[in-house]
Amino acid sequence: MTKRSPNAIDRQVGVRMRMRRLMLDMSQQKLAAALGLTFQQVQKYEKGSNRIGAGRLHELAEILHVPVSFFFEDFSAPSGRKAALPSYMSDFLATADGLALTRAFTSIHDARQRRSIVTLVEAMAR
Repeated sequence: MTKRSPNAIDRQVGVRMRMRRLMLDMSQQKLAAALGLTFQQVQKYEKGSNRIGAGRLHELAEILHVPVSFFFEDFSAPSGRKAALPSYMSDFLATADGLALTRAFTSIHDARQRRSIVTLVEAMAR
């Protein structure tokens, strides 16, 4: 028996699941309890290594207060249609640091301060 690697859709759903869970400041343990699963199963869903069935996806959407379509919003269609967000952005927003940085940055109302932060980060990245 060969080990199946996650396909792009499974990974996309997992990334979006993690991003929304972090946005709600919900632990894997709390989400697992709401789904009646172990936190390890939630980890596998988030990595895309285990597929999420339609019924479970519907239940997950209700718990996370999003429509089912949320999990597929940024996915590129096979027709070549571009994703709404590049994958690196989705991956970044699915991390606790990425979400915290985004929240903090968007709360800065002074455009000059925001521009200074962008310039600083760009200089640090070189």
